[in-house]
Amino acid sequence: MTRQYFGTDGIRGTVGVPPITPDFVLRLAHAVGRVLKRSQERPIVLIGKDTRISGYMLESALESGFNSAGVDVVLLGPLPTPGVAYLTRAQRASLGVVISASHNPFADNGIKFFSAQGAKLPDAWEEAVEATLREDPVWADSASLGKTRRLEDAAGRYVEFCKSTFSSELTLRGVKIVVDGAHGAAYQIAPMVFHELGAEVVAIGCSPDGLNINHDVGATHPQALVEAVRKHKADFGVALDGDADRLQLVDSEGRLFNGDELLYLLADDRLGRDEHVPGVVGTLMTNMAVEVALKARGVHFVRARVGDRYVLEELEKNHWILGGEGSGHLLALDKHTTGDGLISALQVLQACVRNGRSPSQLLAELQLFPQVLINVRLKAGQDWKSNTRLAAETQAVNDELGDTGRVLIRASGTEPLLRVMVEARDPAQAQACAERLALAVSA
Repeated sequence: MTRQYFGTDGIRGTVGVPPITPDFVLRLAHAVGRVLKRSQERPIVLIGKDTRISGYMLESALESGFNSAGVDVVLLGPLPTPGVAYLTRAQRASLGVVISASHNPFADNGIKFFSAQGAKLPDAWEEAVEATLREDPVWADSASLGKTRRLEDAAGRYVEFCKSTFSSELTLRGVKIVVDGAHGAAYQIAPMVFHELGAEVVAIGCSPDGLNINHDVGATHPQALVEAVRKHKADFGVALDGDADRLQLVDSEGRLFNGDELLYLLADDRLGRDEHVPGVVGTLMTNMAVEVALKARGVHFVRARVGDRYVLEELEKNHWILGGEGSGHLLALDKHTTGDGLISALQVLQACVRNGRSPSQLLAELQLFPQVLINVRLKAGQDWKSNTRLAAETQAVNDELGDTGRVLIRASGTEPLLRVMVEARDPAQAQACAERLALAVSA
């Protein structure tokens, strides 16, 4: 079934434009509540949010929708997405709900859900919700209405959980860290976690006003972090996005490390401690150097579709632990059920402290392959998949690159563009091959 509202990560859009309107969100919560009540007599739902001004309105709509279906609600207030996932599991709740548009600007917002186990929900569940949305509402009578309460210490519980993933034998004393909260959900929590583990913390992007989330700060604008690390002569910089499930990390030299590098660092650290790492999951966009380096260490590598949800599916299918994306979504399933920017940062810092080495030193043997990306505009109705010249040129490039590079051609999901990407050890070769392929698309 084609889903009308749910995308790859919940429902998202511009506030005030359907479906991100209070009337729809109320109907959505009512439908979700009815789906929950098919298997539970008195479901309990947790609701957390980021710092967007629209969160107040959408929170109220969700609360009313759930209560109208006979579902109890627990309000968590501003809390990172992975914090909601954790508390849903810890509180034995039926469902976790997050009001956030992640790294999008403040004018957008969205709704996403976590299962009772703190994991993303399957397509079948989303399809059941959409089917229920098409039905008339079934309002609970007065005696059956749900109730609402607030969990006052939600942030403190999540802080303790994050700290528990950092080795009790190690400390961050003597380490100076710039923490950029993106004016988002972790604006209070992130500085507190690092401070309570002993670090000297310089906080930026931690003064939300409802309108400034992700604005020139955070994981999507890491230049602010780079400049702050240099200004304050810090040892590290950690930037999160609006809902704190994504990480960007900077060292004392101001060098920025992407998610591909950090994923390899986490795997390498475990291998260095003689832990068994049977395999790692990346995406179609993960730099080939990571795959080559892992295979050289005897670690299997699998590529999932772009999106942390698909990385998680591959991890669960293979019964593996580590996966991630270049954007900074990293998963360590022995630490948390979902991607968590704070916990990922702690795992990287733990590796650095334990080894007495910087990220650059730990990654000295990993040299990322140069990537060349060319966007080719498609004509109306152009069927690029049946382009025989492109197919022949793609085969020729693959033969030329062999095991020293790769080709990825994929259509944009939002624009009439074909994205042509070539990786190769030799940057000039990558550029030349990408141009040949782009020309074949246009021919």
